[in-house]
Amino acid sequence: MASIDRLPSAQDFAHVTDWVFDLDNTLYPHHVDLFSQIDKNMTAFVAALLQMEPVEAKALQKQYYRDHGTTLRGLMEHHGIDPSDFLQKAHAIDYTVIPADPALGDAIKALPGRKFIFTNGTVAHAEMAARALGILNHFDDIFDIVAADYVPKPAGATYDKFMALNRVDTAHAAMFEDLPRNLVVPKALGMKTVLLVPRNFEYEFAEAWEKAGDEQDHVDFVTEDLTAFLRRLL
Repeated sequence: MASIDRLPSAQDFAHVTDWVFDLDNTLYPHHVDLFSQIDKNMTAFVAALLQMEPVEAKALQKQYYRDHGTTLRGLMEHHGIDPSDFLQKAHAIDYTVIPADPALGDAIKALPGRKFIFTNGTVAHAEMAARALGILNHFDDIFDIVAADYVPKPAGATYDKFMALNRVDTAHAAMFEDLPRNLVVPKALGMKTVLLVPRNFEYEFAEAWEKAGDEQDHVDFVTEDLTAFLRRLL
């Protein structure tokens, strides 16, 4: 895997005209831990739906997340739930915990070309988070789980749909993600890939499979500071 010590140069990304960003734990850092609120809401949903104790519901929720890309996809495939109801309840959270980041906004705005948010969440969730960060107006479009027909990353078909819809030339694109497995397809498509990790690789709120490992040739760069990384490209 690329080392966090290998800093990018402007030349590494000089060919990039389309900049694609995941949302959660990517545009805002891991330590904000916004996902813990969503996690609790999803556990409560599973517990109520299947009449489970919270511990049992959480275990099933995590299993679906690992096996299907999102808890939602697992619930749809195994229990036929209404995705809109689930998504509304999952994202009933407090976005004020996200601090505004004008420096990040300036860096994204200065990038040459188009900028996209590509998330397994919803457009509404992405808009709320990006608005709290103060960066929403710097993006050309948001591609969400609804646009993906509820088939989440890392499914190849979902990347294909995003690329086709936005006419992205993958040879001139870069993908920023916090989940290593979500960079496998972008790298295979010819994109430059950047993995966002917590400060000092201290994963306080992550499953084992979500963490950066030793053998990930599909990751070109690793950074714990998105703003500083983007500034180096300018």
